[in-house]
Amino acid sequence: MQDGPAEPDGTGAPGRAALPEKEPGAFRTIGEVAEDLDLPQHVLRFWETRFTQVRPLKRGGNRRYYRPDDVDLLKGIRQLLYGQGYTIRGAQRVLRERGMRFVQAVGRGEQVAPAFAESDHEPEAEAAPPPLGRADRASLNAVLDELRACRRRLAGVPRTRPGTGE
Repeated sequence: MQDGPAEPDGTGAPGRAALPEKEPGAFRTIGEVAEDLDLPQHVLRFWETRFTQVRPLKRGGNRRYYRPDDVDLLKGIRQLLYGQGYTIRGAQRVLRERGMRFVQAVGRGEQVAPAFAESDHEPEAEAAPPPLGRADRASLNAVLDELRACRRRLAGVPRTRPGTGE
């Protein structure tokens, strides 16, 4: 004899009943998409700000509903970023150059994005310039002295308002 309703999986464990599987063409909530992609919801909201192609339908209370094409696009972006090591800028470039349909196909596993190029990485810090020679340093100091003299002369000029003669 059971004390509570049996779970649909046959375990008999009480708890929340499992929801029926949605149709393939049904809209998904942000929670469902986040769970499906194994990402926090805030990441999906952040991606909306970085990828203009991600445009879920928004209803009352700013609730987001994702179409199947939106979900495929998000899966493709996830694959580019986490699966292939693209930066956000690199993934944006793939979207711009190859198009949304290509990235959706990556999300469905039908396409593979090209290996990212060296330019997809964040730029490295530039090496420090070589030290200045004596002649260069003397020339720069002479220019600096001229600029300081100009500043002193300008400080002595009375200020006037344009058009008022004041």
